[in-house]
Amino acid sequence: MPQDPTDRRVVVTGPPRRTRPLSRSRPRTEIDEQTTLGHTYVRSLMRSQLRAAFTVFAVLVLLVGPLPLVFASMGDSSSLEWIVLGFCVYPPLVLLARWYVRRADRNEKDFVRLVEDR
Repeated sequence: MPQDPTDRRVVVTGPPRRTRPLSRSRPRTEIDEQTTLGHTYVRSLMRSQLRAAFTVFAVLVLLVGPLPLVFASMGDSSSLEWIVLGFCVYPPLVLLARWYVRRADRNEKDFVRLVEDR
């Protein structure tokens, strides 16, 4: 008996309904459970924050450190000292602080992106 084309079976395929859990552990779990890998993640964040802090400190030492020697070599010109300290040193300090805050925020955002997305 010939089969009618309308009586044929159609097989519909799709994504599998059952999925196995991922074998990889999430970084957030690693950090919460204080495993070696979690410790490595946190140490990486701390290292990047410390690197930014040491960079700011080095620039600050190079900027402000020589000023007492410069003032001692100039003699008694206290008005010039206050001008230098008030107007010439303050803007670079503000820019340095602004750079540090932006760098620290960027480090933290990178860490969160690493922990959340993986």
